[in-house]
Amino acid sequence: MNLETLALIAVVLAGIPGGLFVANLFFYRKLAGAGSSRSSSPPSGREGGNGRTRTGPLSVLIPARNEEANLRGLLESVLANAGRDFEVIVLDDHSTDLTAEIVREFARKDIRVRLEFAPPLPAGWCGKQHACHVLAQRAKNPLLVFMDADVRLASDGLARMAGFFQNADLALASGVPRQELGTASERLLIPLIHFVLLGYLPMFMMRWTKRAVFSAGCGQLFIARASAYRTTGGHARIRSTLHDGVKLPRLFRRSGFRTDLFDATDIASCRMYQTNGETWRGLGKNATEGLAAPGAILPMTVLLLGGQVLPFGLACLAPWLTERVLTLSLIAVALAYGPRLLAVWKFRQPLGAALLHPVGVLALLVIQWLALIRHFAGKPSVWKGRAYSTGGLAEPFHAA
Repeated sequence: MNLETLALIAVVLAGIPGGLFVANLFFYRKLAGAGSSRSSSPPSGREGGNGRTRTGPLSVLIPARNEEANLRGLLESVLANAGRDFEVIVLDDHSTDLTAEIVREFARKDIRVRLEFAPPLPAGWCGKQHACHVLAQRAKNPLLVFMDADVRLASDGLARMAGFFQNADLALASGVPRQELGTASERLLIPLIHFVLLGYLPMFMMRWTKRAVFSAGCGQLFIARASAYRTTGGHARIRSTLHDGVKLPRLFRRSGFRTDLFDATDIASCRMYQTNGETWRGLGKNATEGLAAPGAILPMTVLLLGGQVLPFGLACLAPWLTERVLTLSLIAVALAYGPRLLAVWKFRQPLGAALLHPVGVLALLVIQWLALIRHFAGKPSVWKGRAYSTGGLAEPFHAA
């Protein structure tokens, strides 16, 4: 294979996600403002003024295991919301820190807050999925909002999410919050969430079909209709997974429901990890249920290396390239950089990380391959003090 052929391959493999990223920006939109007609509450009663079913109040459900560092900021942000009736249920999942005491402090001041305690973790369950399952059982409202404890919500976030559901035939939706970044690994790797999501998921197909393959979500922030959640079996059907962001939307679609994505940049923020090591372990813990799945990792490696790393490798050989090959290589570099520079503007990502795009992609692939090797070696993933075998296969659902 000569260099010109390689350069042509680089252009194609960079152009596909580059073009799809731009196209997806027309579908991956911010939610309408709380005061707009799209998200304003309809008149009281069973049906709204537009004939659609009223969404009603919300249950904000928060699984918490040793989250004393996050809970105060989270609860303050949620309770600052106005325009919707809601309850807040925090499930203390056998914490050994001050998690329960912090929730009790808020519950004493605000009757909307309730502290619950998780039963012992049954065999075959991931801790988070079990916590979300228990939370959903104890919720009383028709809309369920699942939030990780490290998320912070804007004061109109609940109203805008409820308004989105009120005007759409949806059972489940999810948004990627603005990612707060501290360490070098966070800045290098976390922005790739948007790149992979918008560069390789054809969102127009997600909107036009209910096929599970076109679904996606972010486990940090979900909103679901309680009726649909119970029909599907919810988290009980994905009990062993460590990747609810992928598995929950697929479950809903396989059950015949519609799911969607929205841009949560301006309604929520999240600091996923605090250290370089935590970032690498966190991204690797569920990798074999996503990019590192045995059936996906080889094609994704080819696509990412060929479209996001090869163009820069060829450009480094500029003094030895023919004019045509150099031109093709630079076109490929521009196509690879395009989505990342758009993301800097659209999702408030750091410019430096975007400029290091090929380095970030290489690091991401290293994490995926190491996770797959650990999977085949039978080494468990460890998260929140619990060890899990990798694989994430759904188990049969038994109503509790």
